[in-house]
Amino acid sequence: MMSATWATSSQPTMPPAQAMTYAIAGCSEHSGNYVPENILVDTPQDPTSRWSGAQQLPTAKQWIMLKLETLSVIKSITFGKFHRKHPCNMREFRVYVGLNPHHMVQALHTQLKDDTVYETFPLKHVNSEGIYFPTRFIKIVPVSAHGMSFHISIWYVSISGTADPLYIDNIRSRYEEYRETVVLRHVLKHLRQRRLLTPYQNILARSNIQVEHPIVTALHSSLVLQGNWTDSETRLLEASSAGLLDAYIQFCQPHSQWKRLHGVDADGDAPSKRGGHAMALDPENGLIYLLGGWDGQKSLDDFWVYDVTAERWRVISHSTSAEKNGPIARSCHKMVYDTKSGCIYLLGRLGDGDILKPEEHQELLRRAGEIPDGSRSTPYCSEFFRYHTRGLDVGKWDLLSFDTAASGGPPLIFDHQMVMDCEAQILYVSGGRVVDGDWDSPKYSGMYSYNVRTSKWKLLQPQPALSMSSSVQPPISPRFGHSMVLDTMSHTLFIFAGQRDDKYLSDMYAYDIASNTVTELFSNFSTSGGPDACFTQRAIIDGRLKEIYVFCGLTRAQPASALTSLRADTPNWVYQYTHPSKPGKWTKILPEPIQEGGEPVEVPLPRYAHQVVYDEGKKRVFMHGGNAGEVSAPAEDVEPEVEASGDEERPRSGEEDRPSRVLKETRLDDFWTMKLLRAAHEEIIRRAKYQIRQQQFREMCEEQPAVKALRFLQTEVSAVVDHKSPEETSVFRALLGHLFSTPITTDDSSTESTGTPKDDTLEEPPKKRSRPNTPDEAWTSRLDDEDDDEMPGASTSATVASSGQKRRYALLSMEEDPEETALRDASTKPLSPERFRQRTEVFESLLQFVGEDGKQPMGSLLDMVDAEDGI
Repeated sequence: MMSATWATSSQPTMPPAQAMTYAIAGCSEHSGNYVPENILVDTPQDPTSRWSGAQQLPTAKQWIMLKLETLSVIKSITFGKFHRKHPCNMREFRVYVGLNPHHMVQALHTQLKDDTVYETFPLKHVNSEGIYFPTRFIKIVPVSAHGMSFHISIWYVSISGTADPLYIDNIRSRYEEYRETVVLRHVLKHLRQRRLLTPYQNILARSNIQVEHPIVTALHSSLVLQGNWTDSETRLLEASSAGLLDAYIQFCQPHSQWKRLHGVDADGDAPSKRGGHAMALDPENGLIYLLGGWDGQKSLDDFWVYDVTAERWRVISHSTSAEKNGPIARSCHKMVYDTKSGCIYLLGRLGDGDILKPEEHQELLRRAGEIPDGSRSTPYCSEFFRYHTRGLDVGKWDLLSFDTAASGGPPLIFDHQMVMDCEAQILYVSGGRVVDGDWDSPKYSGMYSYNVRTSKWKLLQPQPALSMSSSVQPPISPRFGHSMVLDTMSHTLFIFAGQRDDKYLSDMYAYDIASNTVTELFSNFSTSGGPDACFTQRAIIDGRLKEIYVFCGLTRAQPASALTSLRADTPNWVYQYTHPSKPGKWTKILPEPIQEGGEPVEVPLPRYAHQVVYDEGKKRVFMHGGNAGEVSAPAEDVEPEVEASGDEERPRSGEEDRPSRVLKETRLDDFWTMKLLRAAHEEIIRRAKYQIRQQQFREMCEEQPAVKALRFLQTEVSAVVDHKSPEETSVFRALLGHLFSTPITTDDSSTESTGTPKDDTLEEPPKKRSRPNTPDEAWTSRLDDEDDDEMPGASTSATVASSGQKRRYALLSMEEDPEETALRDASTKPLSPERFRQRTEVFESLLQFVGEDGKQPMGSLLDMVDAEDGI
């Protein structure tokens, strides 16, 4: 929309970071000879080479101000330490950065460990719009020391960044243009709201910016300035065609539309009932690969592919164990598909022998030919496989590694997560429970990357991002049965939920691959409108839409309960975000609405240990199998009891006395596809027309005969009302009350099927209203009292309520501007200030349907006055 350079061009490539030269610009009072200049020198053996604050009271503010030699873009700060632990060592601290010492933003808030290892932290150098900003001053604010009642000491500080002149000139120019543009857009919004249209037009004529999309500007002119209702509704259609409503529609309440797939192969077969299997999608050819799983009695090693277009299954191998280099039967493993090479990568397992003692497990593998006779290798080896779906080696398996742990990769794990960045040719593996034969002491794996080009594993050790409060604990606690998805647009991994020990988790993190930093998005998303803490849920991502779809899993009946449950009404969820490192919005995915008189829609049972893949191009989800939980069955029909072990279950050791009826696990073989249904463009336009016609009716009531207004209400307004919506019908009934200024009934029986009020709404004699009390009068209250709170971000009202009294702006008359005179017909009276305010309210209410890129900025200049350190 905007033509500004900062908004239309990509960021210049940042030169390699190097150590920055700085000087001490000031500090709070220091103790003795522990002057701030000591932090310039790294002498860890010298106990006097440090800065130490003079005050240790919690209320005392301490700080050091650093001034960089030249304007720079900073990337990180490093703290040196004493050669041994020291009670004065700084623990918690904050770092602020800015172009001048009087206006700075927080770039870091974290903690230092009380040890001798130097610590480096990334510093914020990109704003919320993704614009790099330069820095000249850095302020370090110590909060606490590791020792109680000790002076806080800092031993050594190093700053890393770039001061390359050409790069900095470019960054500063873009940043200044960004700031000027933001300020001018807010000024323009403020001027237009206050009816100062002449200076508004003058600024537009002398600048190279736009407040909004031209269609939105045209809507303001036709609706607010001219009151041309037909043209206003035409602008809505134009806005829809231009895609201005798409962002709003994306955030509307989604509904799922499920369809069961009944495809089979040439022999009429399809994958059997199972859970804990693996699936991977070839999006280019529309092929879904499925391997292994657990059927309740044994691990599986069959390998299938489903053709989405032909709607048919094909068995690739009835037993991959019999294939050369093929994987043995397993469950709780993971597969990813590489779109560049057409290869499938497979890692991890929970096999039939993995719950045995180590020596029993080794013998089982030897018999299966997995390890040679006489081998002394670790019995629990993490094999790493690759399967070729095309090329000269099509149909062949490669054993890339007999034990990934021996080459710097993860140990043998199950219920981990694995994704692939196909462009970069790098796989990422997160978490998982370690298989080592010791089931009494659970161990968990960390985060690894695997470079396909170099065949090298790397242990990733993410650092806390700016918003995380501590660097002492691991940024992401180890876990298994969790979810991880990759946003390839921003190169961000989202990691959330799962289980650690006996606790189900409801936290969520964003891992920025480029900076190796982690941001905690939610410590508990259940308290932020998200799903319950869950285990073995499934998640997929649409990076273009910035949405993550989460499909049920096991939950706990109570947060502290050890009992798992699978609720019959377990909802699926969508997580929407605008920036990966900022908390987004959780929304339930509701079932497909049942049409009036229609048949109930078939939907899949709630489940866990299922598998889900997503075709981002076609916006379709595919789900297969899983475990639907326990059902009552005759004891003679049930195999030995099972207990949970990872994604699926394993037989308990020994037989026990069983009752006549027991609970039996229900595994599934059903196959489904799903797409999300959202509000159609026509529905959004209808809602917008309803608001416009309300204002049109309001003006007709005051300017035209009541009969004409009533006819307009019964025909034109009623035509755009959703009469099934209690909220809309309540407002609609209130409109008649406004016409006659009489009380109206809230009884639904007073409305015909068309939604038109009956005559019996006038049964009661008219009486004077002092203040509305019923929901039906809510709309009318905006006309009479005009003391409602303004809608968020609007700041448009020419009348502000205070203690129930109306108050007008003392500085502005809000009379007609000369710009309006040119648009008005000579026979038409000037628009009153009150009418201008009303129409502006309607206009800004319509902006809720327009994406942020197409409308005036949110907030107002007035908010800056009330902000901390504001104007």
